[in-house]
Amino acid sequence: MKVSAIIPAAGSGERFGEEKQFKLLAGRPLLFHTLKPFLQSDAIDEVIIVVPRNDVAAIHRDAVSMSAGKSVKVVTGGARRQDSVKNGVDASDPDSTLICIHDAVRPFVTKDLIQNSISACENAEGAVVALPSKDTVKYVEDGLVKETIDREKIWLAQTPQTFHKEKLIQALDSAYSENLIGTDESTLMEAMGFSVTLVKGNETNFKITTMDDWERAEAVAFRRNRQAHQRQAQGTIKE
Repeated sequence: MKVSAIIPAAGSGERFGEEKQFKLLAGRPLLFHTLKPFLQSDAIDEVIIVVPRNDVAAIHRDAVSMSAGKSVKVVTGGARRQDSVKNGVDASDPDSTLICIHDAVRPFVTKDLIQNSISACENAEGAVVALPSKDTVKYVEDGLVKETIDREKIWLAQTPQTFHKEKLIQALDSAYSENLIGTDESTLMEAMGFSVTLVKGNETNFKITTMDDWERAEAVAFRRNRQAHQRQAQGTIKE
């Protein structure tokens, strides 16, 4: 079984005010932190990064330099997220059977989450990393609360999202012909009636959308760097 990872990183960052996937976090571009666990994961056979046209050459050079021999491809993004994902799927190895998609602006994904999302596809046509809602959820129309939804049934989707390649292609093609726009690939799979299961995510695997998110990411990166330095120092002392 071959698995291709696709990292959509072609967003313009309108809500954030800049292309946050290239903003420096702990001295390295945000995208670097996101790519690292995919390049290190034994479960991933190739990594495909989808970026703006003008960034293809530079991102390819930098990604290859950190790939440790793993296959890395960089392709141009499309007008919408699903168009970018389709470009990534089209560039994937013909022998790939699973596609693992991850937001470029979720830099704290772990190798365990990647592996768990892939493993879950043994019993379903897709798997979505998600967190159960801790808040009470209201259904609203015209500013008025119409219903309180049972939060036991509400999960907040994250990525990675992993799908059987042939089913994902069907979902993307159908969305194009039906002019269906999804905020994630699971939405398109669900519209086709394909089975999508859930994988428990973690709080640190958050998406950076606002400056508040960025400040939170800086705090996480700082804490992790400090812990790494402490472990290194302890190892030196023991030696």
